[in-house]
Amino acid sequence: MLNAKFGIEIEFTGITREKAAKVAAKFLEGEYIEGGTYYDVKKVKAPDGRIWEFAYDGSIRTQVSRSGRRVNANRDYSVEIVSPILTYRKDIDTLQELVRRIRKAGAFTNSSCGIHIHLDGSTHTPRSIRNFVNIIASRNDLFYKALEIKNERMRYCKRMDDILVEKMNRKKPKTMREIENIWYEGYSESRSRHYHNSRYHFLNLHSFFRRNRTVELRGFNSVLHAGKIEALSFYP
Repeated sequence: MLNAKFGIEIEFTGITREKAAKVAAKFLEGEYIEGGTYYDVKKVKAPDGRIWEFAYDGSIRTQVSRSGRRVNANRDYSVEIVSPILTYRKDIDTLQELVRRIRKAGAFTNSSCGIHIHLDGSTHTPRSIRNFVNIIASRNDLFYKALEIKNERMRYCKRMDDILVEKMNRKKPKTMREIENIWYEGYSESRSRHYHNSRYHFLNLHSFFRRNRTVELRGFNSVLHAGKIEALSFYP
């Protein structure tokens, strides 16, 4: 477990993407790289070659603190840290300290901000994927109550679809292709679309089929608390 690979995405506001990335570059002793796309991604290349991204996310309610009050801010204050591939044993101290530095620089979260954990899915089989879907589905209410998922974020981490779960268990898919077809059934948009609507569930398999073979869990409210980040990172 300590050596399991995972990735984490942490959403926050309060400071700009540029400031957050420059704080990270200083701490990591890395190279700051400007963006240029619509999402204005700022990047930090660490000395070990790994890339940390600081991206725009339209779901974040952007704010900044002025004279002790939180007021609305422009899109520059929408920040999502996208980590490189990490392991708990090697990287948790770095991740925790980065969170501390970001918070000290003025960052904060609000009810629109979430945390997403990407678990390495390279060893999954069709059976283990189906089991994972059933575990999440059977504990839908428990997860939502325990994690106190904010109403503002519900549309981005919906409960498991009952119809999808029923199809998985009735058809008992034997191949990943069969599972993929069940996952995307009923959607008219292209499966290759990055922001495919199927992704907005507590358990997201779009990232498994279309990105980097990771299983994404999207049901966590964001925090900039090193201890809580450690607890979430230990989940894999």
